[in-house]
Amino acid sequence: MTDGPVVAVLDYGIGNLRSAQKALERVGADARLTADAGEIAMAAGVVLPGVGAFGRCSEALEESGLRGIARAAARQAIEGGRPFLGICVGLQLLFEGSEESPGLAGLGVLGGRVAMLPGDVKRPQMQWNRLDAADRDGAGGRHPLLDGIADDAWVYFVHGYAAPVGPDTVATCEYGSTVCAAIASGTLWATQFHPEKSGETGLRVLQNFVDRLAA
Repeated sequence: MTDGPVVAVLDYGIGNLRSAQKALERVGADARLTADAGEIAMAAGVVLPGVGAFGRCSEALEESGLRGIARAAARQAIEGGRPFLGICVGLQLLFEGSEESPGLAGLGVLGGRVAMLPGDVKRPQMQWNRLDAADRDGAGGRHPLLDGIADDAWVYFVHGYAAPVGPDTVATCEYGSTVCAAIASGTLWATQFHPEKSGETGLRVLQNFVDRLAA
């Protein structure tokens, strides 16, 4: 436990929760793996990691009783409230649904559906890839999620499906086509790549999130 801001890492029983927690601790957060509604409500920020299939993650959120809590926290962040960070499938779950699991709904806080990576590419994308920051203001400005990130930064991806590229996209990568790599809306941030597996670049992304909580 640290003296940093409390971050609730939503514990809904899927893969990489502990690694996300440990990476957040490395950058100064008091990161707590929890499914307790009271503890989540008191946290300075909320993190929704995710690995594997969209459908299994959607089902696990429901089974854990955390679907409504996650949806409310994400909506609050979109409105500029308490910060929220989604990671990998945690980003995809913010959308209405996914081609991967047609019968199961996402949280629906962002419009659109997740689709299979297009083109003649190996799926999943399981590799390091270069991150391209979007120009947010027409003058080379980038989103605070990417503060301190080098122009030629590489991060680690594991995914066969991706969210649509749209107005909330703040970074992309090239993998047969232009692929959504990170989004932001209000204080809702999310990455398709795994910051906890992306070395110093990934830790800087998490540091940017934690610094926002402490500001």
